[in-house]
Amino acid sequence: MNILIVGPSWVGDMVMAQTLFVCLKQRHPDCQIDVLAPEWSRPILERMPEVREALSFPVGHGVLDMATRRTIAQSLRGRYQQAILLPNSLKSALVPFFAGIPKRTGWRGEMRFGLLNDMRKLDKQRYPLMIERFMALAFEPGVELPETYPKPSLRIVEETRDAALARFGLALDRPVLALCPGAEFGESKRWPAAHFAKVAEAKIREGWQVWLFGSKNDHAVGAEILQALIPGLREEALNLAGETSLAEAIDLLSCADAVVANDSGLMHVAAALARPLVSVYGSTSPAFTPPLSDQVEIVRLGLDCSPCFDRTCRFGHNNCMRELEPRLVIEALGRLLPQPVEVR
Repeated sequence: MNILIVGPSWVGDMVMAQTLFVCLKQRHPDCQIDVLAPEWSRPILERMPEVREALSFPVGHGVLDMATRRTIAQSLRGRYQQAILLPNSLKSALVPFFAGIPKRTGWRGEMRFGLLNDMRKLDKQRYPLMIERFMALAFEPGVELPETYPKPSLRIVEETRDAALARFGLALDRPVLALCPGAEFGESKRWPAAHFAKVAEAKIREGWQVWLFGSKNDHAVGAEILQALIPGLREEALNLAGETSLAEAIDLLSCADAVVANDSGLMHVAAALARPLVSVYGSTSPAFTPPLSDQVEIVRLGLDCSPCFDRTCRFGHNNCMRELEPRLVIEALGRLLPQPVEVR
C-alpha cells in the first residue's frame, strides 16, 4: 500500500506529523509513505525512518498556480492508493484529486466537498492536540487513538553531524547550551533578547558554551543577545542563526546538552532529538502544540490575557513574555539537569 501525505508548511507541524507516520506504519507495516511538501522540509523528512521519499512541492504557500499542480498530479497518477491531507486548505486537495488517488482523506476544512472522498468532521473537544488531529487520520472515523501517543524522533547520521561541527569549527569539549530565540509566527512568541542573554551568562559562568540557532530573520536578535554579554563571556557564545542550513541546525542541535526555545519549529526539533528542553510560552498554549518529549520544562506566566494567539500583543506591552524572568528559566534548567554536566 502506497500512501501520499500532503505535508504542512511549518517546521514544527512537519515534526509533529511524524506521529501520523508512525501510526500508519503500526496499522500497515508494509505501507510506503511519501510526503509532498515544500523543499525546505526535506532535511526533516530525511531524518524520519517512516518516510520513503520526500517529494518537493515547488508552489509557494498560498499560491494557486493551477498548471504546476496539474503537472505534479500527472507525475503521481497511478502510484498511490490513498492520500492524507494535513493542511485544511482547498488548494492542498487539488493535487490528490487531479492525480486520481482512489482514497483522499482529510478534515472538512475549506469547502473541499468533492475533492475529498474520505472527509472527516473535526471534533475539537475530542482532539484538542494537533498531533491527535494528525493521528486520527490514520484510523477509521470514531476509532480510539492509541493510549500511548508516539513521539517524534529524528535520526542523526554521525558523518553529517561531524561535518557540520567541522564546518563551523565547533568542539564538544564543554557542555553546549542551545538558544532558539526566534519564532516565525510573530513577535508575541519571542522572549526578550535580554532575558536569553541572562540565561547564557549564567551557563557560561558555569563553564558552558552557547550556540544560537534560527533563520536569517533571527540573526539580528542573536547578535543582540551576544552584545548583551560582557567581554570575556561574549567570546563563549556563537551566533549561528541564518548561518546554517536547516539540516546543519538539526545535526548541531543534536549535540546540545540543553536547549532553551520559544514556541517555535526549532523547539519541536529539539524535542524530537530528545534534548533536555525548556520551552518558553506566552501568547500561545502548550495545550495545543506542546513539545513532545520526556525531558521538557514548560515555563509560562499564564496571565489573564494569554493565550491570545495574536502575532503581536494587542495591548502593546507583551507582558506574558517581558515579565517572565530569566530566573524561572534558569531554575527550570536546574530541574532538568539535577547533576552538573561534566566540563570536559
